[in-house]
Amino acid sequence: MTAPAVRAENVVKHFGDVKALDGVSLTFEPGMIYGLLGPNGAGKTTLIRVLTTLLRPDSGSAEVAGVDVLANPTGARRRLGLAGQSAAVDEFLTGYENLEMVGRLYGLGRAEAKRRANDVLERLTLSDASARQVKTYSGGMRRRLDLGASMVGRPDVLFLDEPTTGIDPASRIDIWGLITDLVASGTTILMTTQYLEEVDQLATRIGVIDHGVMIAEGTSDDLKNQIGGAIIELMVRAGNRERVMETLRSSTSQEPTYDPVRDLITLPAPGGTADLFCVVRALDAIDITPLAIDVHKPTLDDAFLALTADQEVPA
Repeated sequence: MTAPAVRAENVVKHFGDVKALDGVSLTFEPGMIYGLLGPNGAGKTTLIRVLTTLLRPDSGSAEVAGVDVLANPTGARRRLGLAGQSAAVDEFLTGYENLEMVGRLYGLGRAEAKRRANDVLERLTLSDASARQVKTYSGGMRRRLDLGASMVGRPDVLFLDEPTTGIDPASRIDIWGLITDLVASGTTILMTTQYLEEVDQLATRIGVIDHGVMIAEGTSDDLKNQIGGAIIELMVRAGNRERVMETLRSSTSQEPTYDPVRDLITLPAPGGTADLFCVVRALDAIDITPLAIDVHKPTLDDAFLALTADQEVPA
């Protein structure tokens, strides 16, 4: 492909009074993994549905592999593949029958559909289970088979919507390897995920979307560098949390953020260790001892939390 792998310009989509996409634009070149991040309800899946011809936007334009998805959806579908958030396979068919059926739906002849089904099963390390009904597969096996179904047509661009959600760590690592192999063989990938370490490990470029707006874009290091300096993390008793956050806000001139998943308060620390000493002194002055405290260089999780915490819900 000489055209961008994906190009979207000012894409807008409403669902009633909710603006799911508010003028989203992005462009990236072939041969990479593009990671799309955002909180739940940010617009990631809506954007993928627009790019894969499943949803027509209210305004804006989009192309996949140089094909206009609005003017020529059939042509675009020939160039793309999609694996959604849940495995879209028939559990009463065998693994082989599922992939052969997908090949036939792509318009392949019977012999070619069989050959590609067997090739993909081998690549997925599912050949030994190819004759079993999918209802006997584990969650990780089903997810790999679903990815295989999106590969049968050998798409130029593959869209993966949370490809490793709900599977065990070993299967996640297997899918990481499969994704890397696909890019090495010429497929361009756009993936969404709730696991930030996945995009940190795999993605060439990352976009962050929130409330239907693209709020940041760049490499993983670009996003981390937006925070600057270091990050202080501390854990305190729940009853002290608001008092501690107000103390940090007034004593450091930085904005603390609470992460409920890890039960941690995080605070930018451009001064590094010096800021850590300042925090300890401020907490000592109000007679609060943290349960845990640490200072470290920013991670992608830190960058994501900082970026999305600054966003306000549109009126």
